[in-house]
Amino acid sequence: MSIAPELVEVLPAHKFDEAGLLEWLKTELPEVGSRLDVKQFQGGQSNPTFLLETDGGRYVLRKKPPGKTLPSAHMVEREFRVMGALHDHTEVPVPRVRVLCEDSSVIGTPFYVMDFLEGRIISHSALRALDRKDRMPAHHSAIDTLAALHSVDVNAIGLGDYGRPEGYVARQVSRWSKQYLASKTDELPAMDNLMAWLPENLPAKDETSIAHGDYRFGNLMLAPDRPEVIAILDWELSTLGHPLADLAYYCLPYYLPSDMEGMRGLRGEDLEALGVPDEQETIARYCARTGRDGIDDWHVFLAFSLFRLAAILQGVYKRALDGNAANANALEVGKRASLLADIGWQIACDGQKR
Repeated sequence: MSIAPELVEVLPAHKFDEAGLLEWLKTELPEVGSRLDVKQFQGGQSNPTFLLETDGGRYVLRKKPPGKTLPSAHMVEREFRVMGALHDHTEVPVPRVRVLCEDSSVIGTPFYVMDFLEGRIISHSALRALDRKDRMPAHHSAIDTLAALHSVDVNAIGLGDYGRPEGYVARQVSRWSKQYLASKTDELPAMDNLMAWLPENLPAKDETSIAHGDYRFGNLMLAPDRPEVIAILDWELSTLGHPLADLAYYCLPYYLPSDMEGMRGLRGEDLEALGVPDEQETIARYCARTGRDGIDDWHVFLAFSLFRLAAILQGVYKRALDGNAANANALEVGKRASLLADIGWQIACDGQKR
């Protein structure tokens, strides 16, 4: 539930050639000068992220993790591209990206450098780190920002080929089924059930927008002095996709327990006392901002989002077992995959009864 991003010394598994990086930066981003001090941001589970303190100011570096990674994962090149297009051609708030390095010989993996922004990151959607009066405006800003992202004309900003424009949910179910099976460590019956059920219950209506893929408060930066989103972070899972998949993912806390460490859930909370919107208020505001009359197949989007998140956490868990996860508590995070799958399967079953 941090406000300021947590910095730690570079983890042993993620150390790289800092002198080599500085030499490369002197050529590609000469304003950094001749001083470089590196710290690692703690909290992310995917691409290791670092603060660069230089003579020219502070920058942020994101790189692929070391070691063997799953196919098509950790594509920092795609992050660089989508943020660059959004920053240069839209009002959607993203950091300014500076340079991309696809040469693994520099620090061991591809990476990119972007501007550092001063702001607040609060991982739990209860937003207890904010004053109560600021929690509803912060949620409204998050919903409005998501609606703005989904309203971007992808062709107009050069992202018409950023993904296939149709069949997103079907492709994602196939992709994450494969990723889950590639990182499977234990039997999870609910995952097997969802892998069979989802392809047979795809959303009836297909839509396409830029889909962030991990849209939640932990990936949103609020201004230092007001409850307003000033940056969407962590674009690793972004593509062209169904916008309602993002909305469902943002709404997952309403289905996750508030008393389980790391789940970031709101189930069991008094939302009115907290001063945060309930699920129906969130959906209504999004629909108003995007011109929708309502949402069909909501249970499918929720079940899909839980399935995909469970598959992602299973990957985190497997990387932790292999010793190259980005976060020190990855072993604990990975164990939550089973709970997410169980909730997803329950929602799928309940939705069919309606």
